[in-house]
Amino acid sequence: MSVEVKNLFFKYSERSILEDISFKAEQGQITSLLGANGAGKSTLFKCILGLFKHYEGEIIIEDKKLKNLNQHDLSRMIAYVPQSSYPAFNYSVFEMVLMGTSSFSMAWENPGLAQKEAAEESLKDLGIYYLKDRDYQNLSGGERQLVLIARAIAQKTKVLILDEITANLDYGNQLEVLEKVKNLAIKGLTVILSTHNPEQAFMFSDRIVALQNKKVLANGNPKIIMDSALIKKMYKVDVEMVSLYKDKIRFMAPTFMIN
Repeated sequence: MSVEVKNLFFKYSERSILEDISFKAEQGQITSLLGANGAGKSTLFKCILGLFKHYEGEIIIEDKKLKNLNQHDLSRMIAYVPQSSYPAFNYSVFEMVLMGTSSFSMAWENPGLAQKEAAEESLKDLGIYYLKDRDYQNLSGGERQLVLIARAIAQKTKVLILDEITANLDYGNQLEVLEKVKNLAIKGLTVILSTHNPEQAFMFSDRIVALQNKKVLANGNPKIIMDSALIKKMYKVDVEMVSLYKDKIRFMAPTFMIN
């Protein structure tokens, strides 16, 4: 299931936020949005999620125009994972993941066997079934993010929107979470994520969409478009792109060293 954004313009009142944004996220791939704070990544996500509909242009999800879909239909197509989640009540991990199945039933219905099986399956897919009975609020940051991803998987959609999911994690947990996400894409999901980390975007993405000054600065294969000049344009820093090759390094990626 692909997601295509075509000539999208968005304004808050009279203030322009996005101008002529176009790109396509393909099934089985990770598309990463890069850009400095205020580049419009969060606003773009809200448009794709159907939260903002007063935009110009088109957002097409598998040949269906987003503006023609109601929120229930959209919840069966797209799942969203925020940077973090702090529920008011201390739900168990299983209860948190079970919430992702709410689109399967009516609001007044209790979760049935199919929903419970979907929740358990998503926990197993991410290798965190052992956390099932733990309290969500007592988990580490990396574990919480994996639980939120499991909740999104339980929603049984074909598209995942991930908003800076590694922002508050240590380096090891960042790589663990992104490896899990990469495996989900390999299994056929369409993944769109935002990140401030160009190295991670290079390592895990199939496509990078770089935003600057409300527009698309670059769009394409990270191995082709990612270089020191692009980083300088986005983040206003002079860097040198250095490739690291070590036998025990699992991912070959550039390191951006400040000059």
